[in-house]
Amino acid sequence: MRNRAILTPRLKADLTLLLVAAVWGSGFVAQRLGAESMPAFYFNAARFLLGALLLLALARFRWRLDRRYLPLAGLAGAVLFAAAGLQQSAIAASPVGNVAFITGLYVVIVPLLLFGLWRQRTSRAAWTAALLAVAGVALLSLTDSFQVRSGDGLAFLGAILWAGHVVLIDRLPDRADSYTFAIAQFLACAGLNLLAGLVLDAPGIAQIALAWPAVLYSAAFPTAIGFTLQIFGQRQAPPVDAAIVLSLETVFGALFGYLFFAEGFSPRQLLGCGLILGAMILSQMNVKRET
Repeated sequence: MRNRAILTPRLKADLTLLLVAAVWGSGFVAQRLGAESMPAFYFNAARFLLGALLLLALARFRWRLDRRYLPLAGLAGAVLFAAAGLQQSAIAASPVGNVAFITGLYVVIVPLLLFGLWRQRTSRAAWTAALLAVAGVALLSLTDSFQVRSGDGLAFLGAILWAGHVVLIDRLPDRADSYTFAIAQFLACAGLNLLAGLVLDAPGIAQIALAWPAVLYSAAFPTAIGFTLQIFGQRQAPPVDAAIVLSLETVFGALFGYLFFAEGFSPRQLLGCGLILGAMILSQMNVKRET
């Protein structure tokens, strides 16, 4: 009985979210493998379409989203399309660890966007976290000649869009079914990627045969399973717990980058990673005091 009491609902939720962070971190590896085999638009079209179909199957093919929320789902899918496209292009040009840590900056950017768009109160801790994050990105991304890698710049732009996506989803009314909303935005994202691929890239649908392991893994685990476990975890975990635990996605991304691609960090880059991770935690600890 004592052992059962140790695993409280909150602890179970935090452990579930830790698993989600690990799964999302591993997704960077699949994206790198996919980037080596097929154009970014086709890869994202395939993984989001398959992810949507898997989620639809888990929902037993029941559609519960009201039609009035479809425009918002389409907008969310468009933002997701842009963010995922930038991230996929970044992974093709920069180490996985760099992209993972820079992408995680969305945790810091969210309160800044809320202040800029809706004048929602932003505390000193949030601004301090932003400054730490900027310093961390500089240490992580700048080369010895003080040049920023192109992939790191794309990852930072993607982080801004990921933050915008979080803010957009936060505006979704409680009465809207979040599960089928996710399916709708994934379908919109997949459609935009396919359209962009047909217009801007050489025919690449046949290349799915070469990249199918990466596509299947990315669709099944980071997208479908990761999203489902996130819902389960966030039902029991406080928002602060969820944000801090999920930010560990960046650490797992760097770890998998080291294990699969032998990507390491210099002492300066490790310091940058530490500052970024500290900024993520600081930005959320402030929320804990306000809630």
